[in-house]
Amino acid sequence: MAKIGFIKLGNLGMSQVIDLVQDEIAAREGISVRVFGTGPKMGKDEAVATEELKKFDADFYVMISPNSSAPGPTAAREIYKDVPCIVISDGPTKKDDRAALEEAGFGYIIMTVDPLIGAKREFLDSVEMASFNADAMKVLSTCGVVRLIQEELDKVAAMADEGKELELPHILANPNKCIERAGFNNPYAKAKGLASLHMADTVAKINFPACFMLKEIEEVTVTAAAGHEMMRAAAQLAIEAREVEKINDSVTRKPHAKAGAILEKTALCTKPE
Repeated sequence: MAKIGFIKLGNLGMSQVIDLVQDEIAAREGISVRVFGTGPKMGKDEAVATEELKKFDADFYVMISPNSSAPGPTAAREIYKDVPCIVISDGPTKKDDRAALEEAGFGYIIMTVDPLIGAKREFLDSVEMASFNADAMKVLSTCGVVRLIQEELDKVAAMADEGKELELPHILANPNKCIERAGFNNPYAKAKGLASLHMADTVAKINFPACFMLKEIEEVTVTAAAGHEMMRAAAQLAIEAREVEKINDSVTRKPHAKAGAILEKTALCTKPE
């Protein structure tokens, strides 16, 4: 039995499904999952509260948050530095900062393609927030990010189930890395998927100044809106990429067997093996 604890501090696009990708139809045996979430907040108080999850005594923990260098996620890592823990975030992206995480004993999957939302009151409301995250999820799911995380967590879960020493991942999940996990068979579908990932990667570069640098209301709102329009366009490209694969009956599917192994199929009307 592999026990996995998920800590959600704040929200990324991937936060929506991070605890579901190991057991997509809720029929897998040999795995047990618990989740501690702090909603949209990710401060030091929320970090302290996550210690409650250590009572679950998981084989390993997965900590997902925006900007893992922020005070809240940093404080949370202090709590989990004595247990196997994988940090999943949109940063840090610099090699030295990632090396510091590894040296501290943490695994990591840094997703440059999980984009920063245009979080300004002048622009963002609940509907816009939900719409943006739906677009982000379309890119993350279709273009290889979900598959990458599924496969990497499956590897660690298998080690835990077999009683082996855990080897945690250390991956910078940039567009080129992610697209190779997407399983596209048609080169045009792959090209559309890669374009979608590069667009998602650029969204943060557009939204960052809107969130933290610009002051005039027109600059703030138009810039944030531009970032969200790019995210919508990226989602549409992801949809088109999958449609190409569907037309060719070549969508790659990798469901979990009841015992946990990853099965595979492409043709729709066949059984995964």
